[in-house]
Amino acid sequence: MQIHLLIASLLIAGSSGAWAASNEPIQPIPQVKVANPALAELGKKLFFDPRLSKSGFISCNSCHNLSMGGTDNLKTSVGHNWNEGPINSPTVLNSSMNLAQFWDGRAKDLQEQAGGPIANPGEMASNHALAVEVLQSIPAYVAEFKKVFGNDKVTIEEVTKAIAAFEETLVTPNSRFDKWLKGDKKALTAQELAGYNLFKDSGCTACHNGPAVGGNSYQKMGVVEPYKASSPAEGRVAVTGQDADRFNFKVPTLRNVEMTYPYFHDGAANTLKEAVDTMGRVQLGKKFSDDENAKVVAFLKTLTGDQPDFKLPILPPSSDSTPRSEPFAKK
Repeated sequence: MQIHLLIASLLIAGSSGAWAASNEPIQPIPQVKVANPALAELGKKLFFDPRLSKSGFISCNSCHNLSMGGTDNLKTSVGHNWNEGPINSPTVLNSSMNLAQFWDGRAKDLQEQAGGPIANPGEMASNHALAVEVLQSIPAYVAEFKKVFGNDKVTIEEVTKAIAAFEETLVTPNSRFDKWLKGDKKALTAQELAGYNLFKDSGCTACHNGPAVGGNSYQKMGVVEPYKASSPAEGRVAVTGQDADRFNFKVPTLRNVEMTYPYFHDGAANTLKEAVDTMGRVQLGKKFSDDENAKVVAFLKTLTGDQPDFKLPILPPSSDSTPRSEPFAKK
């Protein structure tokens, strides 16, 4: 009888543990399902192709380096003619989980976002017509576009759709924290688990929740006390025109956050320790002790998942009619 009671209690404990994990404010990242491999493969080539820029030097991967957590690890990105951008480049990893794209949410999805940097004079400095002309002049690209889309004429809509399809594959499952959520209680150390509990109890999960641990809401930067930004960007107000949206930014994902430094829209925090300290102070009105800070940082490092792993694409050669790049051209 006692043995049966012991077994029953263990089963209940095990099921309640699984139930508790399933009700956490953060959920595991699911494995990616590629709906159209040919479309994603074309998008991969375009993501790495610098010929979409006026200089022939800058590609999507320049600012969203897939060897560096989908970022460039710079305070603000460097664009055409060494132009210093006004804002930190967010990671492209898990970006398909965002409610919108860019810090101010001005692009509703990845496809709309993909067209922006190509035509931005401070970034890739080309234009959509020239980018299409370049691709249309490359026979191997024309053949691949025809295979994927069924026609010989390349359009910017097809270009951005392909890039978005590739970016949708850039998810990072199987972090140690995800393994803990799925029931592997040995996946986290005592310090990391204490950090997660502190992360929850301090109120961080009010904004950083869901599979991406963020990316699903806009919040004001500087709730308890004003945040003195080094960037001129004012957030969501640039899109809505509503003063109430001033300094409201899309909450960034914390997935792979140990790789995506520096932090915040202005790239002002160089380390996770600094970022945790600042967020506690200006968002929560909380001063983390050194020990508490170290625990939260330890937890955040468990959010690093499997990085994209694929064969580097070999880009098709230009033809004699391909417009040549202008690496030193003025804007």
